[in-house]
Amino acid sequence: MRTSENVLSIFALGGLNEIGKNMYAIEYSNNILIIDCGNKFPDESLLGIDLIIPDITYLLEHKDKIRALIVTHGHEDHIGGIPFFLKKLNVPVYSTRFTLGLIELKLEEHKLLRETELIEIDSNSNLNFDEISVSFFKVNHSIPDCLGVVFDTPEGKIVHTGDFKFDLTPANNEHSEIHKMAEIGKGGVLLLMSESTNAERPGSTPSEQMVGKHVEDAFRKAERKVILSTFASNINRIQQVIEAAQKTHRKVALLGRSMVNVVDVAMERGYLTVPNGMLIEQHKIDEMAPEKVAILCTGSQGEPLAALSRLSTGNFRGVEILPEDTVILAAGPIPGNERNVTRVVDNLLSLGAKVIYGTGSSSGMHVSGHGYQEDLKLMLTLMKPKYLIPIHGEYRMLYHHSLLAESVGIEQGNTFIMNNGDVVDITNSIARQTRKIPTGNTFIDGLGIGDVGDIVLRDRKQLSEDGMLVIVLTMSKREAKLVHDPDIITRGFVYHRDSEKLLRDVNSLIKKTVNDLKKEDKHQWSIIKQSIKKSVGQYLFAQIKRKPMILPIIIET
Repeated sequence: MRTSENVLSIFALGGLNEIGKNMYAIEYSNNILIIDCGNKFPDESLLGIDLIIPDITYLLEHKDKIRALIVTHGHEDHIGGIPFFLKKLNVPVYSTRFTLGLIELKLEEHKLLRETELIEIDSNSNLNFDEISVSFFKVNHSIPDCLGVVFDTPEGKIVHTGDFKFDLTPANNEHSEIHKMAEIGKGGVLLLMSESTNAERPGSTPSEQMVGKHVEDAFRKAERKVILSTFASNINRIQQVIEAAQKTHRKVALLGRSMVNVVDVAMERGYLTVPNGMLIEQHKIDEMAPEKVAILCTGSQGEPLAALSRLSTGNFRGVEILPEDTVILAAGPIPGNERNVTRVVDNLLSLGAKVIYGTGSSSGMHVSGHGYQEDLKLMLTLMKPKYLIPIHGEYRMLYHHSLLAESVGIEQGNTFIMNNGDVVDITNSIARQTRKIPTGNTFIDGLGIGDVGDIVLRDRKQLSEDGMLVIVLTMSKREAKLVHDPDIITRGFVYHRDSEKLLRDVNSLIKKTVNDLKKEDKHQWSIIKQSIKKSVGQYLFAQIKRKPMILPIIIET
């Protein structure tokens, strides 16, 4: 029963003003329902960081309220953070059959599979969590088994679209449930959370079937091996590659761990049809005529350790790209990856390969899984929400989505362009954005979760740019004076032999600093270290305009 003091709150811990690490939550009374838990890959400024996941401080503080993690689909930016989340908060995970298969791979790797409750759902499922009931509708995207989510709350219906586009001729014949969406809209939607990735792009998203025709054409024209790289999760595209290989009498080899794992899950669960004998092991590639072979691999984003990058530099043991081989990049670069992709293309061309790359109509090898402006407007028209929260996108995308909403009749002021941590509170079906919760990024470095913060990253940046100067002082504890000259060790700063005068001057400065402190009767090691860092740092910047990390070490005698 609805009580006057209860407030319906909606917030994001990731996915707003960024591409990646999607995580959203609905809170009402004693219930918190979480939608997705993704990761994000670091840019070049985050030295040594492997992954970025959402900061779940707020959820840890309210862990007794958390009822479920509902996952809309199996892309990394929606499931990549789940193992790290479950290590802190072991809650039931609800998702579709294929998505659960991908989640199971991650949980097995992290040794969490046995202790996690995984519950399979589909678009016809209905869940009940006290005063909130949850239902679903099928959407089309670039991975199988994608859902939108409807939260029926005492304040009204909240709809989360998941990632979507409207493909009327989907390659897997899994159509969006447009009629169901219309029924949901007819019943009244208080607030819509709708993805915004392609809100700047006019028109409608092309059909995935367009790619299949271009892939088959490229396979027919290829004179030697075909190497095609795409997202391992794009099962529809992989299916079209298999069909093109079958029609052109080629066998297919899989390269890349994620490609092998995802294809195994898709075949096992019936989402990918591969004829018997079509797949061959890597070692068979060189045993067959090149015109009878196709390679399906990871690395379409130029990831340095992925299969395509290693092939482009000749570092993939047992497989090489030779002149006149055809290489197809069947994926568009994610923003920020353009430089890496360009580097791979350059390397491939230098090997003499024929390279087909580029997005959309330029190559015909890729179409987006995210809706363009007309798709977003259709979703808004079907749902007819009173309020809109644009999600899944950088600020400009969220902004353009808000303009689209106004163009189809959403009242001005009823769209909330938010940052991660901003909260929309709803009482008496009136929504207001007035407060924030703590949020941010948690960095994964090796096995460390959240133990690398801004200070460590700052130090790494300083080391990478100006190097390090280690000053070893052997000092008498009783007299607080140097026993002999300081030892100076440099790494990444200057080459010792070429900078002997500079280092002699630094040595003299260190001795002067220590002697001056002795005269002032300042004997504490901490003061001596700090004074040396300051004096040497100022001197080096004045002389050569560099700021190395300076580490004084005192050895007592």
